[in-house]
Amino acid sequence: MRPFWIEQALFHDGALAPALQGDTTADVCIVGGGFTGLWTAIQSKQKNPQLDIVIIESDLCGAGASGRNGGCLLTWSTKFFTLKRLFGEDEAVRLVRASEDTVNHIERFVREHRIDAEFRRDGTLFTSTSKAQIGTLDPVIAALEERGINSYRELPPEEVARRSGSAKNLAGVFSPEAATVHPGKLVRGLRKVAMEMDIRIHERSPMIELNEGQPAIVRTPCGSVTAKKVVLAMNAWMASAYAQFERTIAIVSSDMIITERCPELLRATGLVDGVSVLDSRTFVYYYRTSMDGRIMLGKGGNTFARGGKIAPIFDERSPYEAELTDALHGFFPSLKDVPITASWNGPSDRSVTGFPFFGRLNNAPHIYYGFGYSGNGVGPTYMGGQLLSSLVLDEDNAWSRSPLTQGPLGQFPPEPFRYAGSIVVRNAIRRKERAEDEDRQPWMIDRMLSKLANAAGKADKAA
Repeated sequence: MRPFWIEQALFHDGALAPALQGDTTADVCIVGGGFTGLWTAIQSKQKNPQLDIVIIESDLCGAGASGRNGGCLLTWSTKFFTLKRLFGEDEAVRLVRASEDTVNHIERFVREHRIDAEFRRDGTLFTSTSKAQIGTLDPVIAALEERGINSYRELPPEEVARRSGSAKNLAGVFSPEAATVHPGKLVRGLRKVAMEMDIRIHERSPMIELNEGQPAIVRTPCGSVTAKKVVLAMNAWMASAYAQFERTIAIVSSDMIITERCPELLRATGLVDGVSVLDSRTFVYYYRTSMDGRIMLGKGGNTFARGGKIAPIFDERSPYEAELTDALHGFFPSLKDVPITASWNGPSDRSVTGFPFFGRLNNAPHIYYGFGYSGNGVGPTYMGGQLLSSLVLDEDNAWSRSPLTQGPLGQFPPEPFRYAGSIVVRNAIRRKERAEDEDRQPWMIDRMLSKLANAAGKADKAA
């Protein structure tokens, strides 16, 4: 089954790139035709037009996470404290600014190349749906303000309800530095631009072997690419392809539903633009409208995979469709009679830190990787392209020197403890969220989650 966004995009442009047949050579071979692979190819080619680049994709470009996410182009600003703890203040400030610049870069790119990605720069609204959530972003906003990088402002409760279209949102902060896109049309648009730049793309050409010699050889079922440099842009599939990465990410679903067209009902709620709305739960609910008058709602942290393997359920309708529908009706009671057009889910590569990481495979100087976007990849994959293209071209700049290039920072506990622990944590978080919804302070659950986090840290050190 194809998720809704990519199915729509293929309806408008379903042309297939030929599968790789026979042996070929290239300066750079990129494995993976999603946002990371395409942005890396395009930015590398922009910097060096003479570069010969081949992309191989196991399915269709955008068939993975790039074509099935929520289309919320968000920044890293609310994660400033974590960035500072991991990388130091100067790099944290740089990365926040770079993540906001990314919104401008993508907007300019789609306009210059006439990509109909339904780009709408209407900002993002972080809301509180219970008293316990109110003020949770105040400390980080104060820190951003102190450093002159704050784009958020608190809105009066009535404006929060109006801008979000729902009285369930009791409080909130708004930033204009965000956008929404049609992810399927964006990724297929990037594919078209890449081909126009003479970047060779081969779909339905999975990598079955990588010879790490110099030059490297990437083998597919019917051919091979001998390349001076290789970029692995496989995201969640890296854990199953390379055993050393199995514990660096947790594969967890992000599940979504989208309604039939109902523009008049949406206008009546007050939700009239492309703002993305996210509540303050640990596993957030997020929603946004589409340009053709639908509303999409999603939630992460549902299905966990065992041992980094991509289970068949990730390519099926969401098993949480009923729960998501109830949540949608909780936000918008007036939509209770609007049919759900589709539901889907997909594997999200959650890293220990919540940020992507990049590096050289087995310390090989000519083979690079990047993944771990942790459910926020629409914007950060552009940054991933900036970083990976800098490595490919041997550039000495802020991206190639970034601590993001140091590989994974930490590991999850080994199986079976990781899977069992993830279920325990998920259930505890859901109990915490229910307590907050009922305006009860979940002190005991908070204490248990803290103990579980400490235990996971000790297990990681022991391993």
